[in-house]
Amino acid sequence: MRRVESSRAEMRVGDLVLAGLLVGLGLILHGVFPGVFAGMKPDFSLIMLFIILMIIPDRRIALVAGLATAVITALTTSFPNGQIANIVDKIVTTVVVMGLTALLPKQILVVGVGAIGTLVSGVVFLGTAAWLSGLPASFASLMAAVVLPAAGINTIALLVLYPLAAKLYAMQTASQVSAP
Repeated sequence: MRRVESSRAEMRVGDLVLAGLLVGLGLILHGVFPGVFAGMKPDFSLIMLFIILMIIPDRRIALVAGLATAVITALTTSFPNGQIANIVDKIVTTVVVMGLTALLPKQILVVGVGAIGTLVSGVVFLGTAAWLSGLPASFASLMAAVVLPAAGINTIALLVLYPLAAKLYAMQTASQVSAP
């Protein structure tokens, strides 16, 4: 596998490609899902971002994936004036989830990242949107109607998708190590 040279360490091209594909899949999921309540919708791009943050060990790629997800969700948001809120939310969520991946034991990592990561994302998004331009409904009703169900959906989706992604990633890295 070709490598991209970095001043400190090497960054694997395969990891960059995988992160790009997952961010793109997140874009598709985010773009096709309709707004549920007051223009808000569960942010399925978070699922792909969480998978990237959990399976790719390079933190530089994780940060780039977080920024890419921030820009993409800002461009596709259906929430009134939600662009800045999406960017702030994804940056904060990326940093928090990177911390969770370092702190949580493997037995509860997927559930913890799915639930806590989505809740952090929702609270930061709503808080930023409320501060910048107001909310179309109350904070509590948006939390109950969108963020809490999204946390459940994202956690269940991660429980299904993460083992598949992790196994494929492990197979990819194993084949690269064994290749001449």
